[in-house]
Amino acid sequence: MAHILALETTTKSCSVVIAFDEKRILKKETQSSYTHSENLTRYIEEVINKSGISLDMLDAVVISKGPGSYMGLRIGTSTAKGLCYALEKPLIAVDTLKAMALKASKLFPQTNAIYCPMLDARRMEVYCALYDSSNVCITPTEAKIINEHSFTSELKNNMIYFFGDGAAKCKDVFKNKPNAVVVDDYNMSADALIPLAYEKFRNNQFEDLAYFEPFYLKDFIPGIPKVKGLK
Repeated sequence: MAHILALETTTKSCSVVIAFDEKRILKKETQSSYTHSENLTRYIEEVINKSGISLDMLDAVVISKGPGSYMGLRIGTSTAKGLCYALEKPLIAVDTLKAMALKASKLFPQTNAIYCPMLDARRMEVYCALYDSSNVCITPTEAKIINEHSFTSELKNNMIYFFGDGAAKCKDVFKNKPNAVVVDDYNMSADALIPLAYEKFRNNQFEDLAYFEPFYLKDFIPGIPKVKGLK
């Protein structure tokens, strides 16, 4: 049994959960936009104060390690590392897509179904992976361009649930594929991290604070500044 603070910042969701023995005690989150820099530390303070669980009582801090938003990952990782250094607590990192797939398999339980979490990577590209109903990864994480040929072989004999903020790109493309189920309104939350985090906690699977980096999948390419006189 342990008190765990979970942080989710890989998508538009800024989500903070404090849990004990795999049960959520308190959650604070917003799904509106990328407001992690404004809200993350404030949400942490709020759940700590309202739950009555002091920072010293925490046994570990868990973060969603990616892939996902570059800035979101940086903010979540730096905040989690700062807490772990200051409190001398271990850091746990959970694969974002694996956590999403586990949550989806509980929301839409089907023995032979495949679960495909998707994160928006701009235009028609997504970050995705395929998981079976036991949360075993059957196709590793990749950046994939969605078109009418995507997942053709997998959809022949399997029902596939597509979900996450990148799944909307599949709706028109897959409308004539009966085994494709595109889920609306699936939001990533720190809740999804808890089962996998406790499994890692029990197995002492902690990250090296000095060397841990989030899983970006792609290198960050800064945009051109839209300020007169700058190039």
